[in-house]
Amino acid sequence: MASSSPFYCWSGSHSSALPTKKYKGVSETMNGQIEAEHRVKADKLLDLVTAIFERCGMESPEARLLADSLVFADLGGVHSHGVLRVPEYIKKLTQEGVNPRGRPRLVRDEGACLVIDGDNSMGQIGAHFAMAQVIERAKGAGIAAAGIRGSNHCGAMAYFAMQALPHDMIGLATTNALPTMAPWGGAERILGINPVGIAIPAGQKWPVVYDAAFSGSSHGKIRICQQKGLTLPEDWALDSQGRPTTDPNLAVDGLLRPIGGFKGAGLAMIAGIFASMLSGASYGTELGNMEEGPQPGQDGHFVAAIRVSAFEDVGVFKARVDRAIEQIHACRLAPGFERTYAPGELEFINRENYRREGIPLNQMTLADLHQAASEMGLEVEPLNEFLR
Repeated sequence: MASSSPFYCWSGSHSSALPTKKYKGVSETMNGQIEAEHRVKADKLLDLVTAIFERCGMESPEARLLADSLVFADLGGVHSHGVLRVPEYIKKLTQEGVNPRGRPRLVRDEGACLVIDGDNSMGQIGAHFAMAQVIERAKGAGIAAAGIRGSNHCGAMAYFAMQALPHDMIGLATTNALPTMAPWGGAERILGINPVGIAIPAGQKWPVVYDAAFSGSSHGKIRICQQKGLTLPEDWALDSQGRPTTDPNLAVDGLLRPIGGFKGAGLAMIAGIFASMLSGASYGTELGNMEEGPQPGQDGHFVAAIRVSAFEDVGVFKARVDRAIEQIHACRLAPGFERTYAPGELEFINRENYRREGIPLNQMTLADLHQAASEMGLEVEPLNEFLR
């Protein structure tokens, strides 16, 4: 039986070339440049980030959950949603009004349909709580869903969708994001990229896990490119006037481009409605803006769980998913490709490798972590003990 350990895919991992730049005649990918720095032990990284969040006022279980969600992303190779976010989260918890001891609570109960208030906690806390609730409800009802309000940034959606997998359920999670994208044909930040995560159990294969926003990239990935001086792929961003750009410095102040043109923009709007208007959370520009940041406690999410056995024999379903994955693997290759992957497969491979060899972090991220730990009064062990 394949492991159900967390992994996921991001929109660029199977479709868009990673950005490249020449360094002294050597072309390096964005991920390659990160790997050229330091390999960090996953367990040590988790302990350090947990301790940092505890010093921000969080209780130990919630601090570890928040830290685990970030290390989870780094283990999958999606560093834009990993511990790169620690300085941002520290600021949210200590300066920007997020409640470090917020307790999500059920405020509306319609059996299989729930509304949960996150109590202005970090989004990971409320979304994890909500998914646990809908999993329990789906055991009886077959399908259950919850809208979450009173929340904040919640990281990778697959982290929550995958909670359903051990229960032979399909998990779904989406969130509302700050507006960073224009409607198709526009040049103004109106839409959030509003990512969706879906996790589907398989049999002998790894589960199918899809996690992607409705943009060609994210501001987190553009920030990494900006740090490393990398050129962006052509389909990632527009400048502030709505013109295509490959310059990350212009993209940071500009617009993210929707995947598939008007189709991606439309889906982003729909996901945002699910994540906000079903629970009473803020939508789009109501959340705030990139210049001033989000208003604390205004974000919303939506999660759902579908019990496979309510529709089909679990063994039959998983065997068919396995065959669908095998079809992907057996597909004739296009020029320039070495193999084909099912959604989430690359990230699971990364998890296995990074558990064994260490998580690759660039020097800037590592320095930020050590600075944060020092400012929190933590004793950081010698670098050679922290690294693999």
